[in-house]
Order: sequence, then structure tokens, then C-alpha cells
Amino acid sequence: MPVDLKTIFPKLINLLLDTVFVVDEHGTIVYVSDACEELLGYAAREMIGTTIFDYVLPEDLDATLEEAARVTSGKRQLNFENRYRHRDGRAVHILWSTSWYEQDRLRIGLARDVTALKQAELHLRFLAHHDPLTGLTNRSLFSDRLETALHTADRHNTGLALLFLDLDDFKPINDQFGHEMGDQLLVQMARRLEQCTRDTDTVARMGGDEFTVLLTGIDNHVSLATAVDKIRATLAEPFRLGDRSVSVSCSIGTALYPEDGRTASALLSCADGRMYDHKRRQSTATTL
Repeated sequence: MPVDLKTIFPKLINLLLDTVFVVDEHGTIVYVSDACEELLGYAAREMIGTTIFDYVLPEDLDATLEEAARVTSGKRQLNFENRYRHRDGRAVHILWSTSWYEQDRLRIGLARDVTALKQAELHLRFLAHHDPLTGLTNRSLFSDRLETALHTADRHNTGLALLFLDLDDFKPINDQFGHEMGDQLLVQMARRLEQCTRDTDTVARMGGDEFTVLLTGIDNHVSLATAVDKIRATLAEPFRLGDRSVSVSCSIGTALYPEDGRTASALLSCADGRMYDHKRRQSTATTL
């Protein structure tokens, strides 16, 4: 018995995990497969007769209209990406394969949800430049920002300061309360350092309990001392670790551009050396 393809095709289309959209030259949806409900939260009957561009995120609308015009002019698109608004308000990243059919004056597109893939890519990109425990800038990104800041300071004849911080009591806390509590302390310290610095500054975790802070627009010792005092006061407040209240101290070394060096390595070496000088003095004072 011959198969009636006209009755089979709609069933096949509705089996697709991707969504099929058919729109006219004005963007009005004339057909959409059942997968649209999983994609955007609307049943097919709700979307038919509406304008497809109404579902596009405003930030992506201009690019989407331009792409639709290119497709309508005969340029088939196989990998256009944009974002649509789901019924529940969240953004959905969509990868499109679209063609224009002149005889029918219709644009047919296959829409694939790539939101999870985009989120995974963003997460991997974030991890490449940030510390996985604290979320702070990591050593690699900090080096890039320091180099950029040095070029800017040199070009505009402005100053900057570099701080090197190290907790004095971290090992005893790890030994006494365990590494989980030690990690909590590092996370809380990271948040406090962000709170007492400006958006134009950069706080980084270099590893272990060592942190660096890049302060832009600092060109004298008074401004530097004010910034350091603010950080010391913020970190001097007790930290809450579980049901315990713990106080810690930290050693801070500073370097001022261009007085203490004109290169990243020179400034880091200066700040690092001064931090360890401070730590040794603290240790000597405690012993005495």
C-alpha cells in the first residue's frame, strides 16, 4: 500500500528535537512544530500568527533582522546564533539553519537550543582566567591586567600600586579546623578584598593564601597608605567559620609605580619582598 507522504511529513517534523519555523516575508509565523513548546514554552497554536521577532531578546533584534533580510535575499544561513526569550523569562540561545523559498515567499528555519553548550563554554572561559575556589582573577589574567595597567600609566603619566598579601595564621587554621574551613576563610577573605577595593582595581589569588591587589590611579604614598589601612581594617574583623569566630592577621607588601619599578616583574618582586620582610618582623616580635 503506497505511503501518503503528505500525512507522514507533519508527523516526522513533530518528532524532531529541533524546532521547525515557517515564517512569511514579514516575519509572521505561519507554521511551527510542536518542539517549540520545549524550546520557548509556547504551544504551536499560540505562536502561529504572531511575529517571530517579538520573541527575540532586544539586544539581538537588530542583528536578527539583518540576518533575516540576508536570508530573504537568497543567502542560506547554516549557523546563525541569537537569543530568544522563553515564556518563563529566561534567555534561550538558538542556533539556526535557515533558507528562503522564493516560490512560496516563505522562510523556513530549523532552531536548535544550544543554551547548555553556551553556558558550558562560558564556564570554561571563566575557569581559564579565574581561581576556581574564590572566583577571583587568577595569576594569568592578573598578569595581563597588570601589563595593560602599566601601559596605560606610562601613556598617561599616572600611577598605580601593587599589593602582595599573605595570611599569617593560615596553616594553624588548616591544621586545627581542617581544609574545608581553610577554604571557607579564603573565600570570605576574597569577598572582603573585593568589598574594600574599587571596580577599577583587580584582586587576584596567586595560589594558597597569597593574594595580589592592583590599585589604579594611586600615585603617592598617602593614597597608598589609605588603601592599605582600609584593607587591614576590613580583614581585621573576625571571620565566621561554621560556629566559630576566627581572627587572623595578614602581611602586606606594597610597590608604587614608577618609584619602585617600571615593569610587572620589578613591582611584583618589590611587593613580594616587602611582604616577607613584614612577615619576618611579625614572627620576630611574636617570638620576643
